[in-house]
Amino acid sequence: MEEKPAASGFCHVGCLSELWLRGLDPRVMEILLWRDPKKSGAAFVTGLVVLVSMLYFSFISVVAYFSLALLTVTLGFRLYKTVLGTVQKTNDGHPFQDLLSVDTTVEQEKGHEMANKVVAELNCCSSTLKDLFLIKDMFESIKFGFALYLLTYLGAWFNTMTLVIMAYVAMFTLPKVYEQNKTKIDEVMGQVKEKVGEISAKVKAAIPMGKKAEPVTEEKKDE
Repeated sequence: MEEKPAASGFCHVGCLSELWLRGLDPRVMEILLWRDPKKSGAAFVTGLVVLVSMLYFSFISVVAYFSLALLTVTLGFRLYKTVLGTVQKTNDGHPFQDLLSVDTTVEQEKGHEMANKVVAELNCCSSTLKDLFLIKDMFESIKFGFALYLLTYLGAWFNTMTLVIMAYVAMFTLPKVYEQNKTKIDEVMGQVKEKVGEISAKVKAAIPMGKKAEPVTEEKKDE
């Protein structure tokens, strides 16, 4: 049986980002990349207003009020179009017919595919966390502990909703910034990754507990 690779702090970048980047609907990516500024702006402002509202009101209240507001707008528009059609004696049909015709169902194959991806990512994260907490690699577990220590300060500075809002704003800004400066960012990140790798290698070489024991071969046994 092949040995699993050692844990590397948090789950790999691909382990956390591949699920929502590669699995995103192209229409969602178009909104995040501001292909249509009107649609992206409307989505961004709506989501931001909802999240900011949740700083002051409960989740149930926010959902209920926004749903009631949406229902009031759609109901008022429907009544307006109905009265206008009656007065002008026109038959324009249902004003939301185009939206009602949109298929919002999820295909079984697509659902199974998404479920399989979620399970794969959960397995990846659970396996990595198990290795970190059970000290499979001393050096990696120490790095993980240091990261957790930094998170305690982050939690003291910001509450959960503030972090969610910051992540939401980043979701609408970072992809576009990366797309416009992909070459430069990749170059800088490559240099940073290389430097971090060099430092980690030096630390592992200097600290005995960071070194992994070499597997005993048959030749060494005979000696």
